[in-house]
Amino acid sequence: MAYRRYARGHQDNQDYWPGFVDALATLLLVIIFLLTIFMLAQFYLRTELTGRDEAMIRLESQLAELSTLLSLERQTTEDLRGEMSALTATLATETSRAADAEGEGLRLSAMLASIEGGATDTNARMQSLEDELTSEREINAEGAALLALANQQIAALRLQMASLQEALEASEARDAENHAVIANLGQRLNAALAQRVQELARYRSEFFGRLREVLQGRDDIEIVGDRFVFQSEVLFASGSAELSVEGQGDLRRLADALIEISSTIPPEINWVLRVDGHTDVRPIATAEFPTNWHLSAARAIAVVRYLNASGIPPERLVAAGFGEFQPLDTEESNAAYRRNRRIELKLTER
Repeated sequence: MAYRRYARGHQDNQDYWPGFVDALATLLLVIIFLLTIFMLAQFYLRTELTGRDEAMIRLESQLAELSTLLSLERQTTEDLRGEMSALTATLATETSRAADAEGEGLRLSAMLASIEGGATDTNARMQSLEDELTSEREINAEGAALLALANQQIAALRLQMASLQEALEASEARDAENHAVIANLGQRLNAALAQRVQELARYRSEFFGRLREVLQGRDDIEIVGDRFVFQSEVLFASGSAELSVEGQGDLRRLADALIEISSTIPPEINWVLRVDGHTDVRPIATAEFPTNWHLSAARAIAVVRYLNASGIPPERLVAAGFGEFQPLDTEESNAAYRRNRRIELKLTER
């Protein structure tokens, strides 16, 4: 560009050329002088920086070694994180007896998160140190201090990893013990339940046998499955929930038999006598009994109250009304209606 201006000026006025040549020669001399000074300064500066370059090389070697160690620690952290995930999934399936082990697993997870946070901080410091070394390429006291601090943190991280591994192994051992205890308790519980069912079945059979002896020869009382069935006409008048005199006598004999049998039932068997009231499908609509549900429930309650008055404890009695919704006979005939109007007694465990 200067040459073009010169060319244009030369075309316009030939008198500028000698002055321009003199200025250019002077500038060239100045540049040569400055280059000479710069080369001398560069020689002395290179001599001064030789020692620093050697220190820089040693620092870069230490930094590479530290990066390798940090990569190994990261891999160890990932392995421990996978083990923690497996341990957490196992602890989630434990019963209440394994709650302590689960709590310890959560605590170990928190410890691992804290350790990972420390490793992240170390990575940030190392990255900052690498950036400073790349941009400035000089060593100073602050960089040496940061390097020493990073070495200390890595050593502490190794100690924490070893402690965490020991805690995980102890937790796995306790988890295995808890599973063994739970399996043993389940087997014992199943055995105890089976024994109690057998005992209750024996006492129920004995109770029904006594009732057969007491109420033998009655065609209006029958056994259906595990229930003793009274026809409603035996105990109540039509459309009524008041016990008849004859029905009270039958229930009194039943209560005496149950009281005698209950004295032999072990206290750990929590038995009850359930009284179920049933009606036929024909509706009832009175002020006292708006529906068959009301009538069946009232009859069951009347039986329960009489049995309680006869000496059976109230906590051993249960009353339920089913209305017309659980018939024994689905035909529409007087015989079917009569069979469906009933009071059922069942000895069962609460």
